[in-house]
Amino acid sequence: MISKYSSFKHQSGVVLPISMIMLLLLTVISITASQVTGLEEKMAGNSRDSNLAFQAAEAALRAGEAATSGTPTLYTGTQPIDWTNAAVTTYSGGTLTGISSAPRYTIELLPSTTGTSTGAGGSLEAGAPPDSTSISWYRITARGTGGTTDAVVILQSIYKR
Repeated sequence: MISKYSSFKHQSGVVLPISMIMLLLLTVISITASQVTGLEEKMAGNSRDSNLAFQAAEAALRAGEAATSGTPTLYTGTQPIDWTNAAVTTYSGGTLTGISSAPRYTIELLPSTTGTSTGAGGSLEAGAPPDSTSISWYRITARGTGGTTDAVVILQSIYKR
C-alpha cells in the first residue's frame, strides 16, 4: 500500500538554509541602513557648523565695514593674516550662539583714488558723475568659526568710503 504521505521521506530540508540566508540578508540591510543614517547625521552637523561659521564671518564683516566710518584700527601685518595680531578686532556685537570662538576681522587701507572728469580712477558705480574727491578703499577680511574649530569661513570685501 502506498501512503499519500510517503513523499515526506524524501524531503531534503531546504527551509532552514533558505531562512538563514533571508535572515543574513535582513541583517546586512539593517546594518547598512544604520550606517547611512549615521552618515546623514554627520553631514547635517557639518552643514550646520559651516552655516554657523558663515553667519559669524558675515556679522564680523559687516561690523568691519561699519567701523570704517570712524577711525578704524588698520592691519599692517603680513599676508596671510596673522589672526593673533593686535590689529585684529574681535567682533563682540550681536547674539551669536553655538560658535566655538568669537569671529574676528581686519581692516586694511588700500591706495586711495581720485575721481576725475576723464573718468580715469572715478567712481565704480554705474551712472555716477565723475568728481575730484578722494576715495578711500578698505579691504575687510573676516574669519568666523562654527560649532567646532574645524569649521572656518573667511570672507573678504572691498569697501569704499
